[in-house]
Amino acid sequence: MKILYFILFIAAFNTVSAQPGTLGLFETQMDIGHPKNPGSAKYDAVTHTYMLKGSGYNIWFNRDEFHFLFKKIKGDFTATANFDFIGPTGNGHRKIGWMLRESTDEKSIHISAVSHGDGLTVLQWRSLTGENMKDPEGEIFFPEKLFEVVQLQRIGKRIIMRVGHVGEPLVTVGAHEMDNMPEDALLGLFICSHDPEVTEEARVWDVHIDQPAVK
Repeated sequence: MKILYFILFIAAFNTVSAQPGTLGLFETQMDIGHPKNPGSAKYDAVTHTYMLKGSGYNIWFNRDEFHFLFKKIKGDFTATANFDFIGPTGNGHRKIGWMLRESTDEKSIHISAVSHGDGLTVLQWRSLTGENMKDPEGEIFFPEKLFEVVQLQRIGKRIIMRVGHVGEPLVTVGAHEMDNMPEDALLGLFICSHDPEVTEEARVWDVHIDQPAVK
């Protein structure tokens, strides 16, 4: 009888831990900038996989539209994950990746480690609230394409992007000093279709957010 109770307890625990609606490492999900089509984010606690859906005209100019799955974070961190679009080929400028953002305001300052639909990898940023993002002054392009692993790291005010293939060492795309980014900020996964009429879907897995031990 005790064994039966133990089995039932374990089954109940597993059911609760895998309930839909949990956001894994993150705290909140929402659409930024009121895209035409609502987005969503789901976490599978069994496979440790995040499924993102999102629309939005772009993450550019002086305002953004996208879906954001995020948590509040303070201080230095290293965020790493594998990213992959799902479904038929969409707009070559559709975007997924990591974002560090001051707020959920559509005009917020941010810096993003971006993987595009055509495989382009870019570190891009908005340094002032409501400022038009600048091309090419506000971005760093990597000459190679089609990486699965994307990493965003913060050390003080310095933000670093790295990319790589699974099982291989990461290479640095570039770094930028975000002098206006507060120590308390929003870190998360994002998806943008680059087409207001379209909703894109992506899979994100092997997600890690590491922070140095508090002294």
